[in-house]
Amino acid sequence: MKISTKGRYALRMMIEFGMNPGECTKISQVAARQGISDKYLEQIVTLLHKAGYVRSVRGPQGGYMLTKTPEEYTVGMILRQTEGSLSPVSCVDDDAEPCRRAAQCATLTVWQKLKDAIDSVVDHVTLADLIEEQRQKPDANLM
Repeated sequence: MKISTKGRYALRMMIEFGMNPGECTKISQVAARQGISDKYLEQIVTLLHKAGYVRSVRGPQGGYMLTKTPEEYTVGMILRQTEGSLSPVSCVDDDAEPCRRAAQCATLTVWQKLKDAIDSVVDHVTLADLIEEQRQKPDANLM
């Protein structure tokens, strides 16, 4: 499984929004600091806004900000919103139709274990964890 740029950039953008709690951050600021096209970030922030993860504020001091505290977001929430399912194969998706070959499928347990491992990681790392990690990095003040 590979996470696309959409998912990776969504996480980076949410970290940016979370680095300055209570303040608005402009997409152009995120784009400049992260070296990402502002047009692409606009597409991604639309997904996050529709999900209720961010809100927009109009005006000269406007931009985007988180709707919840960073502790309330998990990496899994953000990635599923931008990427869709994180399951390695469709037969282990939470909403998958039961596979008629499941009883004979030797690989099903591998796919389920892989899904469980992925979910365990992404659902236990919060945006707050990533923000703290970012603050530990060199040039964190550039964020």
